[in-house]
Amino acid sequence: MNLWKPAVLALALAAAYPTAAMAQSNADLLKELKALKDRIGELEKKLADKAAAEGGEKQWGMTPAQAQDLNRVTVKTEGLEDAIETQGLKGLKIGGFFDPTYIYNQRQNRAGFQFLNRVSDDGYNYDNGYFGTVAIDFQKEMEGGTKWRLTLMPNRGAGSIADSSGNSIVHEASVSIPLGGLQTRLIAGQIPDWSGYEYTQPTTTKLVTRGLLLDFTEPTAYTGAGMEIIRGKWDVKAVLANYNSTKQPADRKAPVFAYRVDYSKGEFAGFGLAGVHGKAANFSPFNVDANGNSPDTRLDLFELDGYFIRGDLTLQGQAGFGRQKDASIVPAADGTLRDAQWWGLSGLAAYKFIPRWEAVARFDYVNNTKNGGGLLQYSSADGRNGIGPDGSLVDVNGLCDVNLNDNCNKGANRYALAFGVNYLLTPNTTLKAEYRLDRATQPVFFDVKSGEFRKSNSLLGASVIVSF
Repeated sequence: MNLWKPAVLALALAAAYPTAAMAQSNADLLKELKALKDRIGELEKKLADKAAAEGGEKQWGMTPAQAQDLNRVTVKTEGLEDAIETQGLKGLKIGGFFDPTYIYNQRQNRAGFQFLNRVSDDGYNYDNGYFGTVAIDFQKEMEGGTKWRLTLMPNRGAGSIADSSGNSIVHEASVSIPLGGLQTRLIAGQIPDWSGYEYTQPTTTKLVTRGLLLDFTEPTAYTGAGMEIIRGKWDVKAVLANYNSTKQPADRKAPVFAYRVDYSKGEFAGFGLAGVHGKAANFSPFNVDANGNSPDTRLDLFELDGYFIRGDLTLQGQAGFGRQKDASIVPAADGTLRDAQWWGLSGLAAYKFIPRWEAVARFDYVNNTKNGGGLLQYSSADGRNGIGPDGSLVDVNGLCDVNLNDNCNKGANRYALAFGVNYLLTPNTTLKAEYRLDRATQPVFFDVKSGEFRKSNSLLGASVIVSF
């Protein structure tokens, strides 16, 4: 309460008329001072009465009708929250995408749209990989921190590739359960491979096609259980699982050990490494035992990747090494099975030169000369993907006899250079276009039109990605 204001007013009046004040007698001054004190007392009483009135009787911030409306909204909101929780929708997130794609392949003499074509009808190829897909993704986090995820991707997902029938529509079906804390978790289910800087979903990649390392040197999925441990900037995942198989067939008992370690150096950069060790299916036509079965053989994979993403600039890179026992394309001259072995490099750079437009370039290299070549699950010469020795030395079954020609021992090194541009049409729609040149050190690309083998192949791709 500002009691000093009347006193200040009195002093100001006195200061305004100094001559008159001096001319008056002391009695007059005393009378004026008494009058001023009485006036100050009256003002103080009025201020006190007003403060008491305001404090004793609260004022409404809204009318009674408005208060009733607010109460009705509150009741309805609480009812909706209860209904969502009762129906299991609390913490549920639903997303999805589709990306119809156009591909022109020079050596295959093929051009046209591809969308939802079955992997089992045409196999997995670099011109027919993880694009032309549709997916719907369900994620739910329950009280206590348990996370559940189901991603359906018919015909083109990890399940379609891992399942020998090609009928599975499940790309991922996984659960993550906290053990004593949210940073230590049990993970289990069908989990897509986590190697490298590229992923299968077109919403996470810059180009239409995928790189050579993802297509030919990385696994597809794991079905099993393991742990995820997060400590500060480190994230470690490891599982014991079936390799590229939702169910172990007869005579297969040993799981593989797969792991990934990620480190986030800061806001813009980080690196990771991944590996797989154990026995996996060997598809070499020479890998047949006395009973006509194809036993699993030892597989070792290791890769290191990193990224730097800041503002409009994206830089990503990867180096990988792989070896599978008795899985090379060409056996020794005495028929002895030999190992398939390879190593590769991949690098990608992207820059948004204006907010909606992004230019992208990617370079891949795979060294695969040893024992006539052979990559992960590719143990026969492949004239479509450019794998194996000189195609002119290979018979109709994809085999090359080292006894007839020593050049069968030398597989083709592969490299690919891709340029692309992306345009953000709407916040949920991206248009992609790409030109890709694939080359090899041997003539390994079969030209359908001429019937001859070439050292290079050109590909054009375009796609529209709509996501929500």
